[in-house]
Amino acid sequence: MTLELGVCQHPKRGSEQDLSSRPPTERKESLDDSVQYVKGVGPQRAGLLRRLGIETVSDLLRYYPTRHEDRRQVIPLLRLIGGEKQSTCATVKARGDTERRRGLQITRVPISDGVGQAYATWFNQPYMAERFKVGDCVYLFGKVNRFRGMLSIENPEYEVITANSEFASSDPDGDALQTGRIVPLYPLTEGIHQGHLRRVIFGALQKYLSAVVDPLPESLRESHQLLALPVALQHIHFPGSHEDLERARRRLVFEELFLLQCALLLRKSGLQAEFVAYPMMLTNRDKIRFLQSLPFELTRSQRRVCREALDDMSSIKPMNRLIHGDVGSGKTVVAALTLFNAVSNGFQAAVMAPTEILAEQHSRVFSDLLRPLGIPVEFLAGSLKGKERSAVHERIASGEASVVTGTHALIQDEVAFHNLGVVVIDEQHRFGVLQRASLVLKGDAGEQKGRRPHTLIMTATPIPRTLALTVYGDLDVSVIDELPPGRKEITTRWLKDRQREKAYEFVRQEIRKGRQAYVVCPLVEESEKLNDIEAAVQMAERLQRQVFPDLVVGLVHGRMGVTEREAVMRRFADGEIHILTATTVIEVGIDIGNVSVILVEDAHRFGLAQLHQLRGRVGRSPHKSYCLLVGHATTEEGRARLQAMVATNDGFRIAEEDLRLRGPGELYGTRQHGLPDLRIADLIRDGNILQVARREAASLLQVDTGLHDVSHGALRAALDKFCGGKLEKFLVG
Repeated sequence: MTLELGVCQHPKRGSEQDLSSRPPTERKESLDDSVQYVKGVGPQRAGLLRRLGIETVSDLLRYYPTRHEDRRQVIPLLRLIGGEKQSTCATVKARGDTERRRGLQITRVPISDGVGQAYATWFNQPYMAERFKVGDCVYLFGKVNRFRGMLSIENPEYEVITANSEFASSDPDGDALQTGRIVPLYPLTEGIHQGHLRRVIFGALQKYLSAVVDPLPESLRESHQLLALPVALQHIHFPGSHEDLERARRRLVFEELFLLQCALLLRKSGLQAEFVAYPMMLTNRDKIRFLQSLPFELTRSQRRVCREALDDMSSIKPMNRLIHGDVGSGKTVVAALTLFNAVSNGFQAAVMAPTEILAEQHSRVFSDLLRPLGIPVEFLAGSLKGKERSAVHERIASGEASVVTGTHALIQDEVAFHNLGVVVIDEQHRFGVLQRASLVLKGDAGEQKGRRPHTLIMTATPIPRTLALTVYGDLDVSVIDELPPGRKEITTRWLKDRQREKAYEFVRQEIRKGRQAYVVCPLVEESEKLNDIEAAVQMAERLQRQVFPDLVVGLVHGRMGVTEREAVMRRFADGEIHILTATTVIEVGIDIGNVSVILVEDAHRFGLAQLHQLRGRVGRSPHKSYCLLVGHATTEEGRARLQAMVATNDGFRIAEEDLRLRGPGELYGTRQHGLPDLRIADLIRDGNILQVARREAASLLQVDTGLHDVSHGALRAALDKFCGGKLEKFLVG
């Protein structure tokens, strides 16, 4: 490289050289090498990288950028535009100096491209004055501003591209990694900077790319025109064009989703092959008896899902089915049919819910549905004490208790079922993996040793199809996609804090019509559950004394005893209480038809799915119903949640928006499900790729059911790594 008249000549950059084509070094490199041995890392930085989940070279190569910036357009200094982030190339004209002003250290390095002049400026980084030598040619990328009439590039990322400085680029071919190209941006931790991480990854690609083994069969890559893995890894980090980047991303997304689907399908087939259940057939006479006992007609969707569940239960393979649908779509009646089928075949059935108030609601609803058929329903929760609790345990152990509803109390060691044949788990994402498994294992004991109960999972949260194929990809999935006739659309309004009195007046108007109302307290942090209760108590007192002194305001929260809570709910159901103040314990399971309005205080603090669940507590009668969301959303995401609630009552659209805003891990508890995290796939953007990946995984596993063929060795090894080295545990979990 030559310098003439202070003009910086552009070196070769981008991906004009394919790193994957470079000859391997003499020593056989291993992707399992510790990252500390990669050039530029060492023990101290390896400790910092460990915070990012990077321990091996493989982890480093798979540490994908979250986004890229196109810095290829190198602009002369005189054409830089103030207020914008831009790239330029210039020569250092003099040593930098640091000025102290108002507690701020401002370091300026004079630069020129032979025509224009400017400063490279850093704040509170005085060491930058020593980073450059006069004559150094540098690429710079940063926000352009003006200082005392002179152009200033503030806190720029930079690349020294001459040999004048010890901080020159370590790339022997002269590639600039920080600017003058499409540049990767990575998630960071304290002590690790973008420029250094780029150089480390670039060096690792040079040294280790030849050791990368592609886990995807060649025929699969060819049929879907997928890049080879080494090329994809090169281009995802340092693409030469946007086309290179998109092709690399598509390849890596497909691989990730393909591995996930292989794992899920292997687990599903393994569980079905390893365990057996007692087949349970429901006679036509009993089907008719069940349907005639109902006080309503089933919808087409309910009938379809009932058939799917009964078909599952007639098999020796244990049912493992998820039912999901919108609020009020009628999932409970399908569950009641499975309970009835179990009892009709001489087995017990258990229903486990995550909260006591929901378990109580299930107990009442299933009692109403099964009592006309001569089937009593027991209730078991932590609040039951002494003789009452012991008596329930005895009836469960003897088989006298045919159907038991309850909370985590069902999985305690002292609870022994006589012959558990069916397990229903509600809102399973709120249970841990071991908790769910513990209830299922209650059926694998005594005379039933070696058998597994049929399992039905319910959730009142509609699940986007892409998520159903991932979080619940090892289950058979049924969707109830229509509401019972007569359900009216709920009008939702978002009111600002200053309109709270207007909301209270609307509640009063509904009560004058003979209706009732819920008021939901503001949500506080999970770690401060006691504060939830204190807030609810204070709000109930304020509403009773200051806002509605002429009405009756009740209160219900999760720490109340069963007897006290049931008494309040009974008074509310009987119309003695006009307004029920509550924490989110009413989120699911509460069904009182006369309630026509729910007011959610500080609604911007709630998640979108939770708001939709709360809204589902009204609209359960012919009366027109309303959801009032009171809150001042200060963030874009908070506003988006409230706007989505106002825009639609469709739970599936709500679920898609919630997935977009919050991501699958937070929304559906993927970690509790035992799933590995997705590093690059986006379930909203990549839905089509997901479906293709699942189809191809199913096709491959039809030919090689356990991936034991020697030709699939690399794929199985990649699958094991994808599952954190615990593939066998994942398959049976």
